[in-house]
Amino acid sequence: MESIERATLDDVASLAGLLAILFTQEADFAADGSKQERALRAIIEKPETGVIFIARNGSVPAGMVSLLFTVSTAEGGPACWLEDMVLHPNWRNGGLGTRLLQHAIDWARNHGFARISLLTDKTNEGAIRFYQRQGFTESAMTVLRLSLPHRD
Repeated sequence: MESIERATLDDVASLAGLLAILFTQEADFAADGSKQERALRAIIEKPETGVIFIARNGSVPAGMVSLLFTVSTAEGGPACWLEDMVLHPNWRNGGLGTRLLQHAIDWARNHGFARISLLTDKTNEGAIRFYQRQGFTESAMTVLRLSLPHRD
């Protein structure tokens, strides 16, 4: 039986494992379990930062989606970044990913968010088609990034 619920600190290790799968598919990122666990804890411990939903098939973690919160001056109010979405390969193509994403969209809509933005690799045509089927459209904007090395 499938369920989708808000992730808790007990889910951090499972979520980090799902992110390791995601980061093998992304050109710009590499998995680092300690970094992913630290970030996941930060989101879960500070709900004003964002929300993470975990999909389970029975007790098995099957996927996750995270929304991070910001304020859009263009929208004049709260907006979300869909930071991470991943479904374990064993659970793909059965509709669970669509249900998981729709859960996140409905949650954002019901909590007054005006927009959800996301980034995906330009070459990940399957992901782009998936998001487009859910109503996402391509933007005319280009992503630029400046990495700021952590200083201890």
